[in-house]
Amino acid sequence: MDEWPDLPYERWRPTRDTLHMYTQVVGKLRLALSPFEPQWSNVPLYLTARGLTTSPLPFGSGTFDAELDLFDHVLVVRSSSGRLARVPLGGPVADFYRAVIDALGGLGVSVKVSELPSEVPDPIPFALDREHQTYEGEQAHRFWQVLARVDVVMKRHRARFRGKTSPVHFFWGSFDLANTRFSGRPATPPPGVDTILRYSEDAEQICAGFWPGDQRTPYPAFFTYGYPRPQGIELAEARPAAGRWVEEAGLFVLPYDAARTAPEPAEAVLEFLTSTYEACASRLGWSPDLVSAELQTPRTIG
Repeated sequence: MDEWPDLPYERWRPTRDTLHMYTQVVGKLRLALSPFEPQWSNVPLYLTARGLTTSPLPFGSGTFDAELDLFDHVLVVRSSSGRLARVPLGGPVADFYRAVIDALGGLGVSVKVSELPSEVPDPIPFALDREHQTYEGEQAHRFWQVLARVDVVMKRHRARFRGKTSPVHFFWGSFDLANTRFSGRPATPPPGVDTILRYSEDAEQICAGFWPGDQRTPYPAFFTYGYPRPQGIELAEARPAAGRWVEEAGLFVLPYDAARTAPEPAEAVLEFLTSTYEACASRLGWSPDLVSAELQTPRTIG
């Protein structure tokens, strides 16, 4: 687990795009069944020791969860009644979607989800999507290996913040692992934005995360941004030197390859997350007291 694997975007793009749609099918279960929380905190998935999970979802008087196991390459659905169903990963999204709905029905769970993918160009309804069908298990597992390393580092970053902060969670719409810190002050979303942005940008925040690349940014990278945009943020210097402000995206970016090839990859990522947070926080007028030195586990409890 010491090595940070490479993740060449073009090499795994077909699997990436199919896995993205699989996560959307699973993520829509959270959207449909969990109570709404500010900034959509009810909808992400969470990293596990084997993949990504919904965590327990309510249904009737019980619960169920669904985990994308990226070792055995199967979706495992578990019910609080003790029943279990397995849906293999691979093949067209349309077939996977139908198999998931059937598996839930076999467990006594009836749920209606929006079939249109979110936050992607030219979305294809799940039931009709036979375009996304490539799934190479080794590539999907490699992605999990990267997420596992990033998740640990981002949790160290999160632990230092004394204010309101989200968990480190995986947004299946934008397909990124993220953590958001909040000042407690409200913010006004830009005029004319869609529903997702209207409810995600109604609070002052500094967000950090990792994405595996997409058509617009064809390489994996770490990112940070503040909202509302801090005045003069484009003049701030990110560390390490490979980090930079990208004006067209409106955020700081550190290419994953620059971090993974550093002498200490985890420390390089933390330096980027810390330096860019400080650049945003100082310009937004956040108190320095919101961040402490890295906390140590108490030697005794009680």
